[in-house]
Amino acid sequence: MGRNSQHPTGSQPSHDPGTAADEAAAHETQGLVQGGHSSRAEEWRDPQASAEGEPRASWTPGTPEQPGTPAGMTNEDVERRSEIARFLGKDLWPADRDTLVSTARGNGAPDDVVGALSSLPDGTYENVQDVARALGIGTEEGRVGG
Repeated sequence: MGRNSQHPTGSQPSHDPGTAADEAAAHETQGLVQGGHSSRAEEWRDPQASAEGEPRASWTPGTPEQPGTPAGMTNEDVERRSEIARFLGKDLWPADRDTLVSTARGNGAPDDVVGALSSLPDGTYENVQDVARALGIGTEEGRVGG
């Protein structure tokens, strides 16, 4: 038996580290390539189909709404609302305009955030969603309580 026939790939083993890594990867994926399915050792990598009654993934790359962007909002709306929320925190609600402005200033908000909050109409705001809506920032459609 020749030297090459003893090696699984049919070629002589190399001592080059890059080639050794390639050969190891080829050996690990051999079952996948030849069998047309994943090996049991790599089962956790297989995507799991939606269970009966569960929604199927519906986002397609290249569509206007990106993952994590709620219906009714653009990426810019999400970013703007997040920026405002970051300087307000979660513990001040409900709050009026003056409380929102002073809290944002106290938390180091940039001038554009303080200016936007200062332009809010008088009233009490229950959450950042109310603030965003009053500022003309897009908000989620169909949200319970929103």
